[in-house]
Amino acid sequence: MTYGSSGFWQVMGGLDLKAVKAQVKFAFERGVNFIDTANVYSLGQSEELLGQALKKLGLPRDELVVATKATGVMNELPNGRGQSRYHLMNEVDSSLKRLGLEHIDLYQLHGLALLTPLEEALETLNDLVRSGKVRYIGL
Repeated sequence: MTYGSSGFWQVMGGLDLKAVKAQVKFAFERGVNFIDTANVYSLGQSEELLGQALKKLGLPRDELVVATKATGVMNELPNGRGQSRYHLMNEVDSSLKRLGLEHIDLYQLHGLALLTPLEEALETLNDLVRSGKVRYIGL
């Protein structure tokens, strides 16, 4: 959550790539293999920095569980937030690009979005699993 310095973390001061690499390396060397982030953390910078750190460190992908989430406000456009099919499909592709990964191990709904029927969100998540972009879903 503290990777990057956009949005909320612009004021609070988030971690840069050097610090992210050091933290991920330190954790992995001690057996931590589950890494959780979200698209809204530093408006995508958290995912970007994590992806860069994983690539630079050359950590074995099959030994990592990478989780990310979607729901929050990514922009002020009508589809820039929530759990609509449109938003989730776009955000998973954006998260994959930022993370530099071919799939996300655990893709989660980041809270409730009362304007979208839960069935729509769950059907979209199921389609993401079937497409191979996501392995497991959560909420």
